[in-house]
This record gives sequence, C-alpha cells and structure tokens, in this order.
Amino acid sequence: MLTFYNELHGQHRGRFEMFRGAMVPCFETPERADMVVAELGRRNLGRIVTPHGVPLTSLERIHTPRYLHFLRHAWHDWLALDPDNAGKDALPSVWPVRTLRSDIEPDNFTAKLGLYSMDNGTPLTAGTWTAAKTGADCAVNAAHALRLGERATFALTRPPGHHAGSDFFGGYCFLNNAALAAQHLLDDGARKVAILDIDYHHGNGTQSIFYTRDDVLFASVHADPRSEYPFYLGHADETGSGAGLGYNVNLPLPAGTSAASWFAALETACLRIAMYAPDALVVSLGVDTFAGDPLSHFCLQSGDYLRVGERLAHLNLPTAFILEGGYAVKEIGINVVNVLEGFETAE
Repeated sequence: MLTFYNELHGQHRGRFEMFRGAMVPCFETPERADMVVAELGRRNLGRIVTPHGVPLTSLERIHTPRYLHFLRHAWHDWLALDPDNAGKDALPSVWPVRTLRSDIEPDNFTAKLGLYSMDNGTPLTAGTWTAAKTGADCAVNAAHALRLGERATFALTRPPGHHAGSDFFGGYCFLNNAALAAQHLLDDGARKVAILDIDYHHGNGTQSIFYTRDDVLFASVHADPRSEYPFYLGHADETGSGAGLGYNVNLPLPAGTSAASWFAALETACLRIAMYAPDALVVSLGVDTFAGDPLSHFCLQSGDYLRVGERLAHLNLPTAFILEGGYAVKEIGINVVNVLEGFETAE
C-alpha cells in the first residue's frame, strides 16, 4: 500500500463549530490523521510519501474557478474586515436559499462566505487552503500512481472532501478529494471509474458532481438523510439524470443498523460496481460507522473493518482509498488501517 501523506494537514485546525445550537470544539481535528499515520508506521504497511503538487487546472476539472479563487483568498479577505479576526475562525451566517440569487458574487465577505457554504459547522481557518490543497495533491497523486501500476494507494489527509461540491464547502470538507481522484483517472486514460462511499454520512458533493455522467458510478452506503447529515441528499430514489441515469446508487440505512445489515448493503454496492466493470475504484473511506463514533449511530466494531478491506480487494480493481470521516480519535488509526490491511492480505 503506497500512502500519500498530507504533512500540512495540521494547518487546518478549527477552534469551534456550531453543533445542535451550541458552539462546541471541532470534532474534525488534526489528531485524526496523526493517529492514522502512527498506526500505519506501527504496522509497517508500506511506503509513506509526500505528494507532488498539482496545478490549479487539475482542481478546475471538478471545482469552479470562482469557488477556488474564493478559497485561496478567503483568509486574507477575512483579515481585511478586521485584523482581530486573526484570532477567530470564519463561519457563515447567511445563505442564498430557494428564490435568492447565487449567480452574482457579492462584494461583502460575509455574503460570499454564505454563497460558498452549506452549513455553519465548517470553520475556515488561516491554514484551510494549504491543508485542503495539499490534500487534493494527495488524492490526485494516489490516482496517478494506480495508472503507473500500483495495485492500491491511500490518500492520508484532512480535512475530508466528500461533502464539498463543485462550488461550495461544508461537512468539514473544502475540496472533493474523491472526485478529483476519479477525474484524474479518467483524464489519464481510464474509460470508467467507480466511487464507493462508505462514510456514515452521504457524500452529497460527490453525487452532485457526477450525477449527470455515465463515466463515473457513484455508490454510497450511509445513514438515512431524513435523520442524519447532510439531510437534503442521499435518498434511494436519486439514481442519476440524463446520461447519468442509473449510475448513482444510494443505500441509506436507519440509525442503529447492525453490522450484518450494513455488510448486506455493502454487498449490494459491490455487486453493482462489479456489473459496471470500471477500470479503477476510488473509496471514500470514512470509519464513522464505528459503534463508538460520537457523531454516528451504526454498530461496526474494529474487527469488522478487516472484512471491509477483504471484500473490496475481491473486486480485483486498482483502488485508491481517500480518508473521509471518523471522529472516535482513539480508534480511528486502528479502524482505517484495518481496512487497508484487510485489502492487502485478502486471499
């Protein structure tokens, strides 16, 4: 397993987020990635390397130039409002919902922040762009290594990415790493790519990016959005549109779903991927399906993640794993590396 590690991920360290009506310390912390890289080193599961930087044009294959310009300059613009903002994270407070216009970018920074966001639980910090961009580098490098002959790669990075759309951030995500990896594989010669999202929360950003396309199959096993974030996307009747009709597979499950039921849904997703016969697989690897996760309500135990890796290995596809969620910090390293080890040792 070749791992591309974002050594700059710690530059994104949010102070607080809005959670259920209260300001609380951020659940998405640098310690998450620190625990994973430590566990990788302990098990000696392959090389850990630094990614090569990729040009902004690579990001523009997924994200709009207007949005990327905002992210690159957001902290400077935040400080321009008030130098004292250096000690505060930027959180949005207004959004252009329903009949309000989003085609015109406001001059007001607070309005811009709302234009490009989907929630007020995703703080933008001084190091957000650096951490997110280097994470995107990891994802694109992980995809490229597959085309160079690697059987499997891992983009070890944070902040995560699967909630980020082409022109908005949210759910702790700023750049959609899984989408960038899939697009690079296509640009590098793959005919078809599958993305499997096994995070507890639906990858709404990834779905929206590929919803009208047939060159990427998106399959997701996640919590029912009627009760869990992102709430407004992820239902089973969302199957794609236009050329993409039939290439979006959502498998929402209720809170409290057992490991047996979760694995049955995973099997459905894997069979659909096998029928699609892609040239490569990108896995949005969230381990907030863990029974001890503070934000989630599924019942997987650490040992179950070995089985996850084994099942994915049996798809027999070049596979890029991209780190997404998982907020039980003490166990995240074990759970993530169990998936990778299960994949590597599958018979």
